[in-house]
Amino acid sequence: MKKIKRKFLILSSLAVVVVAVACSKKFLDKPPLGTLSPEIIATEKGVQGLLIGAYSLVDGEGTPGDGFASGASNWILGNVTSDDAYKGSDPTDVGEAAPMEEWVSLTSTNTAIPQKWKVCFAGAQRCNGVLSTMAIAPDITPDKATLIEAQVRFLRAFYHFELKKIFGNIPYADETLTPETTDNTVDVWPKIEADLQFAIANLPDEWPGEPGRANVWAAKALLAKAYMYQHKYNDAYPILTDVIANGKTAGGTHYALNTHFFSNFNPAQKNSAESVFAAQTSVQDNSSVDWGGDPNGNYGDILNFPYSGGPGACCGFDNPSQDLANAFKTDATTGLPLNDPAPPNVSAESGTAYSGALDPRIDWTMGRPGIPYLDWGLHPGLTWIRNPTNDGNKSPLKNVYAESQKDAFTDVGSAYWGPTELVANNVNIIRFADVILWAAECEAEASNLTAATTHVNQIRSRMMDHPEAWVKTGTYDAPSASYTSGANAANYKIGLYATFASQDAARAAIRLERRLELAMEGQRFFDLVRWGIAETTINAYIAREKAARPLKANAHFVGSKNEYMPIPQSEIDNMNSDGTEHLKQNPGY
Repeated sequence: MKKIKRKFLILSSLAVVVVAVACSKKFLDKPPLGTLSPEIIATEKGVQGLLIGAYSLVDGEGTPGDGFASGASNWILGNVTSDDAYKGSDPTDVGEAAPMEEWVSLTSTNTAIPQKWKVCFAGAQRCNGVLSTMAIAPDITPDKATLIEAQVRFLRAFYHFELKKIFGNIPYADETLTPETTDNTVDVWPKIEADLQFAIANLPDEWPGEPGRANVWAAKALLAKAYMYQHKYNDAYPILTDVIANGKTAGGTHYALNTHFFSNFNPAQKNSAESVFAAQTSVQDNSSVDWGGDPNGNYGDILNFPYSGGPGACCGFDNPSQDLANAFKTDATTGLPLNDPAPPNVSAESGTAYSGALDPRIDWTMGRPGIPYLDWGLHPGLTWIRNPTNDGNKSPLKNVYAESQKDAFTDVGSAYWGPTELVANNVNIIRFADVILWAAECEAEASNLTAATTHVNQIRSRMMDHPEAWVKTGTYDAPSASYTSGANAANYKIGLYATFASQDAARAAIRLERRLELAMEGQRFFDLVRWGIAETTINAYIAREKAARPLKANAHFVGSKNEYMPIPQSEIDNMNSDGTEHLKQNPGY
């Protein structure tokens, strides 16, 4: 018992770390590295440094125990777990991610499982450390203290939101938690909401010159997202309409959809009008690690590039699925989705390929054989895939940079393969398109079908109204994320919906629109879970794919179990070692 209490007190009272904020971050087991006492840095400057440290884990990397499953994009936990992506590479390469694709071998001792747990609780620890240190800082005015606390409570809510959607049953690690009161069977939604409500009441509209900070509109959007996950549509909707009508970025720009879809994924255009909240990244910023790389680049997606070709020096992970590609089929006359996953397949690996119309977003979402891959030339197909039998013939794209951006937005720190794939490309956590589609969901649930149709069509109009922003066969202009010459690279057609005929029709259209708009952004699995259709959707997908994908040969998603990851067994063993059940395993594991 003494051992556990000592571990926990490091979390709650914080043996403060220097501004690199390299606290050892293991849930309730965080021995300090190079610590300073709180009194030494209990100044406004010191507290602001600790706050930056609390922000720094938004990208999911930078603490002991982090890894490929902890990155902000949630590519393993949100893409690979769903019908959007294959794990990629060989089955044994980062083999701990393979069970997220086939489910039956997923256990609580899987080594990928603790990564997100450790990072998010480390983020919560840093937040609590800011508050405890600020409490003894003599030079911080009440107004500044409130502003700092508002950011801290936004971040603490964000870290717990991530934990909640992934693990389901979690403790809330605020400054009041003790070893004796640690309990993951109590609903944490009220505490997430309370932290966000405090943030909303006290955050400013904007942060001039500091686009990565959370403002009041980011807090409102995150609170609305929390309500959406609880099916509190009546609570979410007025917040969403306020954000749509009045919201602005931390830089002071009113929210809007970018004219060019790929501007959302272009490192030259980050923190745009569509960015509500994003994990900030940078390279060549005078920071470094032992092997010479840039620690502030997008480590979470460093594996997710073509295998040994184009921008990729390695590794061929997070390959878009055939099922996702087929979701982009559209009617040649109306331009509306066909919603037909059956063959003929889009960019088929064998047999007859689909030759009909496609939603133009497809070629800004994935690399397909014979289609321009930004300015890297035509995607060659199988030669960019490490294990085509399991991984198909398509490559991720939304995290990739243009060849003309190499060195300017990538690391050049060493000959190691990693710098080639270490990019200063922000990770979108909430973008304005997300907000608009949440509003459409709320309207559908209230049977306001006209408004729901309008919001879905607003998203679709971006591509329909700007065919100049479709992928072309000519020159790619990286600063604007568009092609300046050439013919359309494929048979593109996108159209608008007439007013949805029923609530069920509206739900189906909105859910498909979210898949198309937000594909490969780590959202899909969590959407399926919150809609209550994960089991049926994923098992139907497995049935379509298993004959062609050996990794899926025995795959099966178990309802009322696999909606959430297991609580890491190592954390249960640690916390329950005094004989009391402080952490309870999720059902079925």
